Amino acid sequence: MGALAVVDCPTGLAGNMLLAALFDCGLPEDAVHEPLAALGLGGLYRLQLEERRSVGLRGLHLEVEPLEQQPPHRHWASLREQIQTAPLDPVLRSDVLKVFGVLAEAEAAVHGSAPEQVHFHEVGALDALVDVVGVCAGLRHFGVERLICSPPPAGHGQVTTAHGLLPVPVPAVLELAIRHGVPMASSAGFPPAELTTPTGLALMVALAEGFGAAPALTPSRLGIGLGTRELDRPNQLRLLLAETEVAPGPALQTVVQQQAQIDDATPEDLAFLQEALREAGALEVFAQPVLMKKGRAGSLITALAWPEQAEALRAIWWRFGSSLGVREELQQRWALPRQIEEHQTPWGPVRFKTSTRPDGSVRRKPEFEDLVRLAEERQLPLDQLRQALLQWREEQR
Repeated sequence: MGALAVVDCPTGLAGNMLLAALFDCGLPEDAVHEPLAALGLGGLYRLQLEERRSVGLRGLHLEVEPLEQQPPHRHWASLREQIQTAPLDPVLRSDVLKVFGVLAEAEAAVHGSAPEQVHFHEVGALDALVDVVGVCAGLRHFGVERLICSPPPAGHGQVTTAHGLLPVPVPAVLELAIRHGVPMASSAGFPPAELTTPTGLALMVALAEGFGAAPALTPSRLGIGLGTRELDRPNQLRLLLAETEVAPGPALQTVVQQQAQIDDATPEDLAFLQEALREAGALEVFAQPVLMKKGRAGSLITALAWPEQAEALRAIWWRFGSSLGVREELQQRWALPRQIEEHQTPWGPVRFKTSTRPDGSVRRKPEFEDLVRLAEERQLPLDQLRQALLQWREEQR
């Protein structure tokens, strides 16, 4: 089992605090410099790491010093292309895109624009890019497979931004919390300050499996990242690396549901639309027969996806669907932890989907595509092959 990371953020979340905590855990700087160099950012920044005290408690403080003479004016579309084409580890690339994707969606909603049009300074300046890539690379370095974050306080008061004086929580933080069902801890008793930043919250929204208490664990490393503001208490974020001692339980996830009723398309057209939605990243797509106005028979097409995929799926509806509108809403679901295991069986290579129930029992199921392939190769009925594979898998345990 991979490492578990627990983020304890009693005084808020910020990207530089998360990255500083990873450095305090022993993350080598090269683990951050290398992917940033692959993005063409080598020599454009300097990491200023310093051990400090906050109300008597030690920790690391990080400041990213930009070295660009004339910082380029980028939109999210150009930044996304830069990340997609860079020679990065595929998992790291996916994590970075997910973080910036949820942040761009939130900023776009705040400004009433498309995510591709969000200016780079709204998604995050160079320091935010360093923080996001650095945190994602740091978690990969330590082999983190599960991440849990405590509910952060957003803060209160006002903050000066590129858009003038804004109330705290700033609009992007509120939008992220609403879109992804993030519980926010009380800011009562804190002095006026911005405690949680859009970049810090976007990192946890994209990478954490949930916001709440940590499970039973065996601690192995502890990193302390300090904030810049002076508060009436230690301004610190604690990052705990551990191995879990119990199986992970069901996770509460936020998904987006998109639906349209269609009565003017052929079955072939509908099948093509559903497959295009799946290829665009939908978690599930299904159709139901419905009776529409004037007694016409139609189909209700439903797509479920992660919120950051919503815009890409909308583009598919407009390109391949005939509906003039698409309904969209955020929903929450409980999902059992699952993973894919690949084994070399007597019949050939097979992937098994393994899920763990709350009582600790495990259910295994051969992937359907592998079943079909082997059934055709071996000329065996699907049910017979399925039972044989499950029996073989049990015998190997």
